[in-house]
Amino acid sequence: MPPPEPVGAERSSRDILFAMLGVAAVCVLVAFDATIVSTTLPRVAEALGGMSLYAWVGSGYLLATAVTIPVFGRIGDLFGRKRLMLASVIVVAACSIACGLAQSMAQLVIARTLQGVGGGMMIATAFAAPADLLPDPRRRVRWLALLSGSFALASGVGPVLGGTITEAFGWRMAFAVLPIAAVPTFFTILRYFPDLRPEKRASLRQLDWLGGVLLVLALGAPLMALQYGFSNEGHPVAGLALLAVGVLALLALVPYERKVSVPMLPMRVLAQRDARLLNVAGLLVGAVMFIMIYFGPLLLQNVLLVTPAAAGLLMTPLVLCIPIASMLNSYLFPRQSQPQRLMVAGAVLLALGCAGAMALNVGVSPNWAMLAFALSGLGLGLLLPNLTLFMQMIADRRDVGVASALIQTTRAVGSAAGIAAVGVMVSRWSVLGGVRAGMLCCIVACLVVAWLTYNVRMRNLR
Repeated sequence: MPPPEPVGAERSSRDILFAMLGVAAVCVLVAFDATIVSTTLPRVAEALGGMSLYAWVGSGYLLATAVTIPVFGRIGDLFGRKRLMLASVIVVAACSIACGLAQSMAQLVIARTLQGVGGGMMIATAFAAPADLLPDPRRRVRWLALLSGSFALASGVGPVLGGTITEAFGWRMAFAVLPIAAVPTFFTILRYFPDLRPEKRASLRQLDWLGGVLLVLALGAPLMALQYGFSNEGHPVAGLALLAVGVLALLALVPYERKVSVPMLPMRVLAQRDARLLNVAGLLVGAVMFIMIYFGPLLLQNVLLVTPAAAGLLMTPLVLCIPIASMLNSYLFPRQSQPQRLMVAGAVLLALGCAGAMALNVGVSPNWAMLAFALSGLGLGLLLPNLTLFMQMIADRRDVGVASALIQTTRAVGSAAGIAAVGVMVSRWSVLGGVRAGMLCCIVACLVVAWLTYNVRMRNLR
């Protein structure tokens, strides 16, 4: 491996192109990782006899992702990102093999949760990498559109591919996609992504391990409480205890991080009001996005009575429209004096899409479902890249990795909380009632996002 380079070193357009193609390959892999099981899960739960653990396959993965993103984002800031990306590819591929070999839903949940650690490592490094290569946000927005488009397109292919493979070869073979895709991804990163390191690196002794543990507990315990404590077969006392652990960890984390010389989560990242608004918006956007991705196929299969492969095809507009809107966003962003208006428009479109999905019923044309998911995709395409870009613009150069990781973390926390909450509704009521209640919550969340992003006072750089 060539010697490390300092962050911010000059690079040719060709070097940037190949490096970003490697990062895009990582985004494709993490999108497959997150979504390929969505159309497969109904068959998996039927085969392994564990419908009570259905939501845990998704929420366990997203929980592990959420609590590890800020940790790996900070480690990337301090030590460089290339080795983390390579390690994440290995972890995700190995855990996918373990998922395919699972003999029970409990084993599948464990393997998917471990896989979420690799997913957190991927997200923390991939979405921060453009800031290392491209300090100018006006150039960076085009490459972030590439990453968002790659992620979205792979997210769309994932459910279709998972459903098709499940019908043709069985659900276990669906988990073979990731190890196969991991091979070219690994070698692309190894060959083309530069080994970027900060000029002043911290030592392992300086790393804030206690802060990392407190951060994991503050994020993870409340999410565990929601799913474990308050589902249909839950344990309310244990849920309340986990919730208390999360609150205490958060109360201890904030003053502790202000005293540490090299904190795991620098509080200055959230010092500005706009950063706090963006992270709350990211939390809600993450919840809406993954409620649509995980429970949309379940709704289609139970209401329109379509096959897993057909459900994946009907959801294709959701993710095909994300890169379209992301490319439109990269064109409009530099021309806007107040680019936060793009996010307001995205939130309104996403709310309309959720309302359309909520209206699905027996006898409704599949074209209605495609229209609803297309509107949702257009909305997400205007929201996802801007949440990351705005956080990077607000943050100091030394904190760009942890700032990027923080917005990805809030999205992942929202995703895990959204899946867990709708899973509780489904387990207590019915599939149709629970998913429709979840869609109603999504509409409300989108309107809140529109209000939050309207109040972000972002000015474009000219």
